Amino acid sequence: MVSSSTPLSLEQVLVFAIGAGLAAGALAAIAEWIHARRIARIARLAFGGDGRPAAWTHLAPFVRIIGLALAAFGATLLFLHDPVEADETPNPRASRQVLVVLDVSPSMNIADAGPNVEKEMRGVWAGKVLRGILDRLDMKDTRISLIAFYTKALPVLQDTSDKNLIAGLMDGLPLYTAFKAGDTDMQAGLDAAFAMAKPWPRGSTTLVVIGDGDLTKPVVPRNMPPSIADAIVIGVGDPIRPTILSGHSSKQDSWMLKGLAAKLGGIYHDGNTRQLPTDIVERLASVAPRIGDGVSLRELGLVTIASGAFFVALIGPALLLFGHRAATTSRAHATSHTTARRIENPALSRTSLGGSPS
Repeated sequence: MVSSSTPLSLEQVLVFAIGAGLAAGALAAIAEWIHARRIARIARLAFGGDGRPAAWTHLAPFVRIIGLALAAFGATLLFLHDPVEADETPNPRASRQVLVVLDVSPSMNIADAGPNVEKEMRGVWAGKVLRGILDRLDMKDTRISLIAFYTKALPVLQDTSDKNLIAGLMDGLPLYTAFKAGDTDMQAGLDAAFAMAKPWPRGSTTLVVIGDGDLTKPVVPRNMPPSIADAIVIGVGDPIRPTILSGHSSKQDSWMLKGLAAKLGGIYHDGNTRQLPTDIVERLASVAPRIGDGVSLRELGLVTIASGAFFVALIGPALLLFGHRAATTSRAHATSHTTARRIENPALSRTSLGGSPS
């Protein structure tokens, strides 16, 4: 009995999933054996006078057995594996850092972001874009820090491995209420980020700046520490149609954000409607796949359950449509059988021609 309160290791999850797949395959093999015995009794009724189906149908039992085993393996894997939890115990001395600089000004509460017709608040969609990056991190050796800025900068989190905590903070919480009202100061956010990253090892940090670029003050990155190896500037908010907020016209200033990315020596991504592309994520110093071959347990479970279900669902219609031998073959066999009987019994041949036996 598996306790729901005790998380399973990867090895335990795989053992349970493999066991479920083998058990399902064994039960399917027994069922196919019983089914084959029953079919043998009525073979002539099912397949004609010779009682033989199409040659390929001998593979059908094995396809069903493999399909059911794969489906059981994948279903068990998805049921037991929690992709939110870290795959391994976090290393107390992490070698990678992700430093997030987040705009929490009131304009981030404007609902004009996201790919759907019903738009989301910029801050909420920014959290989903960030989560798309964090889900591709190797959390054993990675720590996440978050600095929020509005009229000034405040360190919110430092050296955490809890991605759920980050997602909770970016789920529509009005963080701007922790600041005095005024102009958005991204410069303060970058200065605070550089100060935090200064003691970290060289080339260990990916800087992620998320905002709408709706600023009144220029931003000049200065004294960027050598610990920052990569920088991503992600823009959220509609870059074309502005929204009026407190008498101010607000939209994503993509030109300002592109300029900031160039100054940081990084890249700009318009995250208003899509996640960060995989080819960009793979180039980052702090991102590594969870499994050496680049396939997570969740993806393995989805592939195996889909493949198994496809095999099981396909074999029935295939047997129905193509399970019988070709009609010409059956007729030829029947003709040759009748001819042989006539040769052996000439009286039968004369009777079939309308004559009478002597």
